Amino acid sequence: MFSLGSWLPALPGLAWGWALLDALLQGLVGACAVSVLCSLLKVYLYVQSVNNTERQAEKEAIAAQRPLLEPLHVLVLTAVLALVGSRVAALVALEFSLRAVSTILSLGKGTHSSQLYLLCQYSLGCGVSCGLSFLLEGAQHRSWNLALAAGLAGLLALHARRLARHVCALYELHSRARYCGICILLLASGHGIPCLLRSALGLTFAVADLAAVQLINRDFLSTAEAVRFWTPLTICYTLLVVYMQ
Repeated sequence: MFSLGSWLPALPGLAWGWALLDALLQGLVGACAVSVLCSLLKVYLYVQSVNNTERQAEKEAIAAQRPLLEPLHVLVLTAVLALVGSRVAALVALEFSLRAVSTILSLGKGTHSSQLYLLCQYSLGCGVSCGLSFLLEGAQHRSWNLALAAGLAGLLALHARRLARHVCALYELHSRARYCGICILLLASGHGIPCLLRSALGLTFAVADLAAVQLINRDFLSTAEAVRFWTPLTICYTLLVVYMQ
């Protein structure tokens, strides 16, 4: 495995330091993914509540500025994702995927619960983290790749947060005056944000689940051990899905 530390002389504790850096970068990418999800949800909920007189309290709560809470949320989530590691993150991603499938099936075909967007935040961070751990394993200059991914994810999260602030501050004025292209676009097609989020989350968790299965199977010495682990787990979740129906 090559990383930033592969170019430096071997020193006591140096490998541990680079492993910690990689874990923090993975956690940061996952935290930025959660930040993007939260910002887009805020935009959608605010746009939907503008012309609804019964949701004015919700609109005011969404528009309330929290300048320190959002960066603190990203920092705390980065630390948590770095501490749990890829194995625990894999189990969390698998558990949420099965729970989401059972919830969607219990709601009926074509029906989606908006609560899943709120419940999947931590699981989304875990899914992105374990997916990166699997995709970049054995890659040359792993730390450089993670640093690039963290930079791009941070840039995307920053723009999504700016969009949410712009919408909360100026959407009502701009949508009435037909002044701002972004607000006009949201006025015309803002209802499509949930569909966009469903597609993005579906793709993310599909990759995360494949990576999670591979990461978990590595701990077994033989196929028989893997079968003994997965068989009762599959039976339990199948019975749970049937029960929820």
